[in-house]
Amino acid sequence: MRPFIVPIFIPHEGCPHRCLFCEQGRITGVTPGRVSAAKVERLLNMALSSTGFHPERHPQVAFYGGTFTGLPLERMEELLGAAAPYLHSGRFRSIRVSTRPDALDAERLDLMKRHGVETVEVGAQSMNDRVLSLSRRGHGADDTVRAVQRLKAYGFNVGLQLMPGLPGDSPEVFRSTVAACLAMRPDTIRLYPALVIKGTGLAERYEADAYRPWSLETAVRACAEACERFENEGIPVIRLGLMDTPDLSREGRVLAGPRHPAFGFLVRSKMRLKALSRDLPRPGETERIYIRVPEREIPLVRGHRNEGTRWIEQITGAAVVSVTADDSLPPGKARIDKT
Repeated sequence: MRPFIVPIFIPHEGCPHRCLFCEQGRITGVTPGRVSAAKVERLLNMALSSTGFHPERHPQVAFYGGTFTGLPLERMEELLGAAAPYLHSGRFRSIRVSTRPDALDAERLDLMKRHGVETVEVGAQSMNDRVLSLSRRGHGADDTVRAVQRLKAYGFNVGLQLMPGLPGDSPEVFRSTVAACLAMRPDTIRLYPALVIKGTGLAERYEADAYRPWSLETAVRACAEACERFENEGIPVIRLGLMDTPDLSREGRVLAGPRHPAFGFLVRSKMRLKALSRDLPRPGETERIYIRVPEREIPLVRGHRNEGTRWIEQITGAAVVSVTADDSLPPGKARIDKT
């Protein structure tokens, strides 16, 4: 069961500078401004009364959008203190925060440990120093390695956030980033392909024809390959693509890049079709195909707007007559009948 996470966005707070790609207000759908302790309490009370809340879902408070460990100690104490009564009462189980890999001193780690922070997500973005430099991250790949080591030594769960397709990146370079992340053994991964958002430095480069974003197909293919590598090693990918917010969805907000409202589905469908391809007949072997898979995998096989079934027909030369449910099959398996 996926945890019930209540996101509390603190856009740009604690960040030492603005990265080339960043526009947190539009990405999160939250107008930048100070989030008070009272607002934290209001959000958590609202979550407690929502229909999706259930204690068995390991409810978590999550501070996203800024550099949490870049905040002054008093500000960290204010936010964590506002959540503390909800943890002490057992209504919420833990806290997660997001931060940079170069903002993890002992005093702040000790403070988080005392206040019930369980998971720290690190915005690595890439493990290639040239990509990081071109993106104005202000840290190197070695900082991420040290950050993960330090967080694990403190007993935190560690998530890594990656942004394939930044300036200087390529599918080949991203493969090396994935390999470097696998070597660090994080607990979770998020993949956010780079988008060109109006008002960012990346938008300036794009408009000056100095940056070309990845196509949707390139991003889907690279993320599907990365997902397969991570999850084969037991590291779950818990997010694929930026969440669609009302502001981000406005016309002209995203200027270019692999944006799609069902990006995660596209990636998962590509992964499922790759697995299915091993069981498909060769071209010319049959005229009609009947596919049976576990019920929950039917949409993945059919694909977005039936792109999956068209792809199967293209590579086999046969008509896909049906894709039906067979829950006697284990996940990831299929039964193919031919006539």
